Amino acid sequence: MKNPAFERTLVLIPARMASTRLPGKPLADIAGLPMIVQVAKRAQEAEAGRIIVAVDHQDVYDAVIAAGFEVVMTRVDHQSGSDRIFEAVNKADPDGRMEYVINVQGDLPTIEPEAVRASLRPLQDNDSTDIATLTVEITDEHEKTNPNVVKIVGSPLSPSRLRALYFTRATAPYGQGPLYHHIGLYAYRRAALEKFVSLGPSVLEKRESLEQLRALEAGMRIDAEIVDSVPLGVDTPADLEKARAILSAKAAS
Repeated sequence: MKNPAFERTLVLIPARMASTRLPGKPLADIAGLPMIVQVAKRAQEAEAGRIIVAVDHQDVYDAVIAAGFEVVMTRVDHQSGSDRIFEAVNKADPDGRMEYVINVQGDLPTIEPEAVRASLRPLQDNDSTDIATLTVEITDEHEKTNPNVVKIVGSPLSPSRLRALYFTRATAPYGQGPLYHHIGLYAYRRAALEKFVSLGPSVLEKRESLEQLRALEAGMRIDAEIVDSVPLGVDTPADLEKARAILSAKAAS
């Protein structure tokens, strides 16, 4: 179902060529296409807004153009993906006409289009929400204590939504009840993205190594939509093989 705010929404996909664990990651072949193109196709299927791929290397730029997607070249020295998409937003929409910006990471080639659409709902439902994101209830006991699984400590707003009070690598909150795995896909109001990137790294952000804490420490509101599954992030050769198997199976079906 097409986003009713399609004409006022940018879907930004940042792609960094430098990767220590998987060199040349955006161009890794998955089912006959570069990974970054597969991510753009998932965004296209979501029908959430105008798609822009933000790159920092000519080879990635050329691959995206060849696939028929819009692309902008960004600086190579950005400290975060948020800084990269902010540069891309200003290049793609210099007049500030776009109201929403969805940041889909460039290493999520199997993400469900519905997850991209879901990220925007908290912003459209509540004018007080600055940033929206996604979360999944943790069912694997090992993940509850794994510091690589970022948890949202949130107050329930509905059966499908939390208001984020904190993000942590620790096992939290304490006591009986569900724990939630944070998915690093964000939707911003344009003004909120501008405010966010203007802020310096915060104390808790640096302590937990979690950029989103910068927003909470600055008093910004983040709401999280609860979805069914965690999308596969491709960070290692093993992840890449999983993504290839998933998309090859879909192409054959």
